[in-house]
Amino acid sequence: MILPPQLVMLAWLPILLSIFTKFSSRRAVIISFLVAWLFLPQRASFALPGLPDYTRISATCYGILLATFLFDGQRFRSFKFGWLDVPMVIACICPFFSSMSNDLGAYDGLSATLNQIVSYGFPYFLGRIYFNDLSGLRQLAIGIFISGLIYVPLCLYEIKMSPQLHRIVYGYHSYGFVQAIRYGGFRPTVFMLHGLEVGMWMMSATLIGMWLWQGNVLEKVWNIPINWLVLTLIITLILIKSTGGYAYFAYGIIILFTAKWFRNSTALLMLIIGISLYLCLASSGNMTVQKAQPLLSTISNIAGPDRAGSLEFRLANEELLVKKALERPVFGWGGWGRNRVYDYNWEGQLVSVSVTDSLWIITYGTKGYVGLISLYASSLLPALSFFWTGYPARLWFHPKIAPAAVLSVIIVLYMLDCTLNAMFNPIFTLVSGGIAGLVMQKQKTSIRTYSQLGKIKI
Repeated sequence: MILPPQLVMLAWLPILLSIFTKFSSRRAVIISFLVAWLFLPQRASFALPGLPDYTRISATCYGILLATFLFDGQRFRSFKFGWLDVPMVIACICPFFSSMSNDLGAYDGLSATLNQIVSYGFPYFLGRIYFNDLSGLRQLAIGIFISGLIYVPLCLYEIKMSPQLHRIVYGYHSYGFVQAIRYGGFRPTVFMLHGLEVGMWMMSATLIGMWLWQGNVLEKVWNIPINWLVLTLIITLILIKSTGGYAYFAYGIIILFTAKWFRNSTALLMLIIGISLYLCLASSGNMTVQKAQPLLSTISNIAGPDRAGSLEFRLANEELLVKKALERPVFGWGGWGRNRVYDYNWEGQLVSVSVTDSLWIITYGTKGYVGLISLYASSLLPALSFFWTGYPARLWFHPKIAPAAVLSVIIVLYMLDCTLNAMFNPIFTLVSGGIAGLVMQKQKTSIRTYSQLGKIKI
């Protein structure tokens, strides 16, 4: 039986409210975000007059804000604005100035700003008020880990049968089917937009599970030893054929075990610096295909010519788009595809000759340096502050700190992925808000020995 996507979207709001009546508010937020992003239909939306379209993210954020007002009103009073919130505020209001600087009008600017607030501001704000302590981040980390376990049989089904679940349940494919064919088999999409998004999510769940196990945070889930569950996730991650997922997982392991064995966060700091330097070079037009040839040759030798060719195609398009963006570098070109490069085809029609693959180039082209810097700073600064000022690497292996530590690593890896792809996921923004809130609270936690703390079972 095919479920009508519009009916599912309409039913989601009352279902979300009922979740808040059955679980604690914090757990209800986790369940609501995970169910919405992992199972609701893709590209199903309703136009609302004067408001952003009713989509998975807007329905979830509006629903959680309404439920918080109804069932947990005092939660709003816990929010105190801090310095780490500044980048997100700038990222949210930047679209207004982008529209105004391009003579698109105040209405367009307010509409674009409201869309940005719903997509980024609300998840960040909910992270700030619900997951701003070690206990909250622990629950969120466990929730992501369990969601990965739930996705395992669905991924394995699509690896065998091809991506069909979204079509079976909702009647249509979430994305072009050809994108799912990889290495002589299939890359699952399940109920997400693309196999790349699934790869990023399963990588995150696997890395979180690995660190929850290594940090003695969990012993069993569903009465199954956690080491067997982590092994299951690792095998699934390998089978889903996501080259990016493999690379992110490998580097995540390097970061975490460097912290465990050498008691320093150099590997994570290097990644943050590397992302920042790349954005600096690329946005100024100094990252060209010609200059990247040594890197492309290395990737071709390691991952094969197909992966190198994909990256070369991406860099060539970004080279075109950066030249266009540099014409309006401060606030960008605004919306309506004005950031793209156009030319006339053989029929005399004006068509786009550029492909916007990565979130950074989309943000840079539409919102300029202001939008690009503020968006990346809203995630990278909380992660940097986590280990720089509050929780040094020597504490990351402690059971109370381990969940927050691995989440801070995850959001940096997500921003790395945003530098290569455009797989938007509000749950990572939710994590960024939680990490920012934890750092700004400067919570004083008494660190006990592992024997005193013991292991936690669920």
